Amino acid sequence: MASNPPPIILQTGKQPRHSIIWLHGLGADGHDFVPVADELELPVAVRYVFPHAPMRPVTINGGFVMRAWYDITELAPSEGLRMESDAYQDAAGIRASHAIVETLIAKEVAQGIAPENIILAGFSQGGAVALHTAVRQDVPLGGVLALSTYLPLAGSAAGGMTAASKATPIFMAHGRSDPIIPYAMGTAAKEQLLGFGYAVEWHGYGMEHSVCEAELRDIEGWLVKRLA
Repeated sequence: MASNPPPIILQTGKQPRHSIIWLHGLGADGHDFVPVADELELPVAVRYVFPHAPMRPVTINGGFVMRAWYDITELAPSEGLRMESDAYQDAAGIRASHAIVETLIAKEVAQGIAPENIILAGFSQGGAVALHTAVRQDVPLGGVLALSTYLPLAGSAAGGMTAASKATPIFMAHGRSDPIIPYAMGTAAKEQLLGFGYAVEWHGYGMEHSVCEAELRDIEGWLVKRLA
């Protein structure tokens, strides 16, 4: 895979003490959620980090090369993405993207941002990587925004989770009519995380695989509480 361009960095004020690392979905790039930074009215200065996923062939798209955090190998008829078994998932790709996010977290810490002031956010594939990374941290993060997504490698997730990470609050949101990652996959992930001892705030919306205005307002309210 070719080397990636650097993440897009956006600061909303001088010397921010909070960071939000926001991962895009399949086939998009770091620019996808940049407009959200202008939509959210937060009480403190924030440094947004919008990385670009690597370019890679994606099996379900005929091997077409696009930005993807990991490969998706097949669909199940009437079920959306086949994620009920780890065997259907690109474990190596997920773990490689996990390593990318760990590097981004380390860079924020090196710039003086405390881990508890770092929030991981992601949509679809990006949300899956955000969850996968957050539950494996040795210290709690400020939170996770997991949008229209699921818990990847759920069959083996418990073995990688840390006790410290269970103090990281999680915001999950999903469209009730999502044809790509069905609503049931999102609610299953929520139940799995609750069962593992995580605090999850769940929101469902009358939308498909997207983000809506009501969701943005709920994200804003959740972030205001986290950043205050």
